[in-house]
Amino acid sequence: MTAKQPHRRPRVDVQRNRNALLETAQRHFRERGVDTSLEAIAKDAGVGPATLYRHFPTRDDLLAAVLQVNSDELARQRKEIESLKAPAEGLDLWLRALGDYFSAFQGLSGPLMTAVQRPDSGNPLTIPRDALVLATEHFVKAARGAGCVRPDVQGSDLFLTACSVASIRRNGADENSLARLRSMIASGYRESDTTS
Repeated sequence: MTAKQPHRRPRVDVQRNRNALLETAQRHFRERGVDTSLEAIAKDAGVGPATLYRHFPTRDDLLAAVLQVNSDELARQRKEIESLKAPAEGLDLWLRALGDYFSAFQGLSGPLMTAVQRPDSGNPLTIPRDALVLATEHFVKAARGAGCVRPDVQGSDLFLTACSVASIRRNGADENSLARLRSMIASGYRESDTTS
């Protein structure tokens, strides 16, 4: 018989290295984009590339971990938006919050869109993607229940739309252009008030 090993907390240096990598990656992703050099992240974090890859075997593993760290503010916004009584406004505000979240890191929308298009790929970004698509679907269902959203619109559709708007935003679109784009998109997913 073998005795069960007690669950050990990571060594202090291991946790310190992981935290340094996450903080440095967050800064690099914001300033240089998600395609930044992983070796530069390791160097700036004060560790070797092997340490980075031991913690995060792929770029997507590192990106998923950074997204998890940054999800607290989005979760807070979601709760605030859910407290609103108007489902259509809630959906619009959620899509704007998603766009802001995606815009935080240059190039983030691309890997997330890939994770949506290949859902069974084993990509570590599927976990944050799934949570965000489900949250979006929650807002879509509420708005649809209030008669504000077309019946054929899915949360994954609007998730991809938010990714696209974020990409356009990060590539220099001004706020007036973004407002017009959001209005056109909303016209596409809202239930029409007129009959022909």
